[in-house]
Amino acid sequence: MSSPPFFTIGYEQVSSAAVLDTLSGAGVDLLVDVRAVAASRRAGFSKSHLAAGVSERGIGYLHLRGLGTPAEGRQAARSGHYDQLRRIYDAHLATPGAVEQLDELTALVKAGRRVCVLCFERHPEHCHRQMVADLICERAGVEVQHLMAPPV
Repeated sequence: MSSPPFFTIGYEQVSSAAVLDTLSGAGVDLLVDVRAVAASRRAGFSKSHLAAGVSERGIGYLHLRGLGTPAEGRQAARSGHYDQLRRIYDAHLATPGAVEQLDELTALVKAGRRVCVLCFERHPEHCHRQMVADLICERAGVEVQHLMAPPV
């Protein structure tokens, strides 16, 4: 039996219902929030609302704040400076908190969980979750599948 893929999803330009439907459709059993700040002005995407929404679908929720992008990295991403984002996030991944949470996430994936990491940006190539996915796939020997909920 092969390992399930490692999923990622962004919620930019989508509704919370569309994200929940996409997660359910992919058979995700654990949503891992990798935002440094798990708050959003978008309805349904603040930590407590998101956790409640996925729970209603039988999906677990885990916030790994240590895998979030530092403020200067978020600013670089908003400005379209993706190379700068990558440099900042690479340095962040070497911090003890990030290492510990990356190990935790790796263990969940290696245990066969159907894990999806969530962040804001719609396109993974413009987001730190692509870097997380690359590391997890290398460490756990799984493939990545980037989920895209239909835009509003």
